[in-house]
Amino acid sequence: MTRLFKFTGFILLTGLAVACGGPQGDKAKTGEAQEISATVGDVAMKVDVASSLIEWTGAKPTGEHHGTIAISDGSFSLTDGKIVSGKFTIDMNSIVNLDLTSAEDNGKLVGHLKSPDFFDAEKYPTAKFEITSVDAVSGNPDVTHNITGNLTMKDVTKSITFPANVMVEGNALTAETPAFVIDRTQWNVQYGSKTLFDNLKDKFINDEISLKIIVKAVL
Repeated sequence: MTRLFKFTGFILLTGLAVACGGPQGDKAKTGEAQEISATVGDVAMKVDVASSLIEWTGAKPTGEHHGTIAISDGSFSLTDGKIVSGKFTIDMNSIVNLDLTSAEDNGKLVGHLKSPDFFDAEKYPTAKFEITSVDAVSGNPDVTHNITGNLTMKDVTKSITFPANVMVEGNALTAETPAFVIDRTQWNVQYGSKTLFDNLKDKFINDEISLKIIVKAVL
């Protein structure tokens, strides 16, 4: 997969979204964890970690922040050019901020995101996504499939469904999502949540984070 998942907004991360009042993208469908697909396809592909990443964006009343998180491992199984199973690992210690030019401010933000207030990267150094189903979509020139899988962050696993444009060309597969949003509090990332804490006034951070995923896999 060229790049399967970009976080525009991670896994998830501090105040992810758009400053004008919320994150960009449709809200991903979430639910209880589902049984992982055990199907083994005819072709096995390994994630090209150098070309795969997640972009995140988070927001609060005073502005937004955005950056990336690395995908550190993963694989996909295909039959007749179609994904039948797959998974990838997210390196939570690889969180990067791309908008703060002050080294001190940048370091403080990234350190806070890695702290127990947010993703507790020391205790939970990785997150993972495991596919449970891939369904073809028709009538949308920008999206070819809806991908459903279990997202595990910290100590929580939930099913999420999001759209993606999946392309198989020769010995390479690329999957890229448009921006979509998830509610970070469903994965116990609760710091600054206005819905969970009623005394924050304008000091809250949006519960929803915007993500864009890009993944590339090769033989």
